[in-house]
Amino acid sequence: MKSKPIVSTAIFCVILLLGYGLAVAVNIRNHRFKDQNSDNLASATSNILFKRFDCPEGYVRKNASANSFEAWLRNVSLKDKGTAVHLFNGVLKGNQGVHEAVLAFDVGTSDLQQCADAAIRLRAEYLYQKKAYDSIVFTFTNGTKAYYSKWRQGYRAQVSGNTVTWIKKAAADTSYACFRKYLNTVFMYCGTASLSKELTSIPISQIKGGDVFIHGGFPGHAMIVMDVAIHPTTKKKVFMLAQSYMPAQDIHIVKNYSNEELSPWYEIPANGSLRTPEWTFEVTDLKRF
Repeated sequence: MKSKPIVSTAIFCVILLLGYGLAVAVNIRNHRFKDQNSDNLASATSNILFKRFDCPEGYVRKNASANSFEAWLRNVSLKDKGTAVHLFNGVLKGNQGVHEAVLAFDVGTSDLQQCADAAIRLRAEYLYQKKAYDSIVFTFTNGTKAYYSKWRQGYRAQVSGNTVTWIKKAAADTSYACFRKYLNTVFMYCGTASLSKELTSIPISQIKGGDVFIHGGFPGHAMIVMDVAIHPTTKKKVFMLAQSYMPAQDIHIVKNYSNEELSPWYEIPANGSLRTPEWTFEVTDLKRF
């Protein structure tokens, strides 16, 4: 006779626990959804960009829709705090004082993923994860389009002088390893000169995550805007930048030498020139995919 109350009590406890677990799961999900647009959540040990880097005092992160490139960049994974920047061959970058954090993307084993390639890599990774394969297309320096959708079908670039012909050479392959081979080909034949022509100029006042400061040339340089925050009262904006460089190296978030208290955030420069540790841009160099 005593067994029934015990069983009933046990079932009741299980129901309570399940209900509590569901409530916790819902709270976690909702909190995670809010995290990307909130501030005061920084943790030096976090390996998610927006969680490691808080906004400057008085600023809040600019809202970004859940599936946007802007939101994706804000949520990229970082290597552990204190990680050094390595070159493609495993050697340490000569100047270890320029970076605040290292992104958790491989650099490859060839001297390919340099400055413009870092912006291309992040844009392509976003579209790949979104399964927007037809949107992954970049332009070689000679003007030829490199469509990932054709690469997936087995087409490869045959280069002869300044002429590129796409020929069916391989079986269809939708693997990530094949995608990385596509990117290496893009890195080989694209650069700041070609990417600069692809992108659309944007007024600095409209800056948002995913925009690119780019100076096209031989040499040139490009740095991608990883995050943007805004002051609700003054409407001033601050932004965070990432780069690769030459030789090919880990993509890294750069420090702000001009304002160490604000670093790694940057203010829109008053004089029109944006000074970064290894390159100086003009505010008119800002462009968008």
